[in-house]
Amino acid sequence: MKLLALSGSLQARSSNSALLEVAVAVAPADVHISTFGDLAAVPAFNPDTDATPDAVDAFRAQIAAADGLLIATPEYAHGLPGALKNLLDWMVGTGDLYEKRVVIVSGAPAEARGRYAREDLERTLHAQGAHVLASTTIAVPSAARGAESGDPAIREAVAAALLAFRT
Repeated sequence: MKLLALSGSLQARSSNSALLEVAVAVAPADVHISTFGDLAAVPAFNPDTDATPDAVDAFRAQIAAADGLLIATPEYAHGLPGALKNLLDWMVGTGDLYEKRVVIVSGAPAEARGRYAREDLERTLHAQGAHVLASTTIAVPSAARGAESGDPAIREAVAAALLAFRT
């Protein structure tokens, strides 16, 4: 199975990007995870633009080659990060996400957080025909920041999220 991983964070060392690194480490042998890393290169969506930006074309190509999409998103001001929403806006009307299987995780200091970002992301993906298989917040306590890959609870939570692709 081929999965495309996408972090909604532009932060150089974010817990959400770290969750994707953990996913690569804990993925079963038959699961290959590649990461889209050009989120910052995506210009503001403009439906009047004649040419699709290179970063958007690259994302579309990676989506087409993937069996599913793993998205890790932070929550900003009770919502989805603007850069992530912007990238998904470029997909509106293209069908690139139609029938695509998606798992959403949100790394936050506590499991009770991240809900609003996940709900926004779920709504956006559903509008584009994607199938959200699972959506969960993974607690990344302050003590684990920067050391997510070594935290057994985080590794277990990410592995559990990946299991949703088996359904």
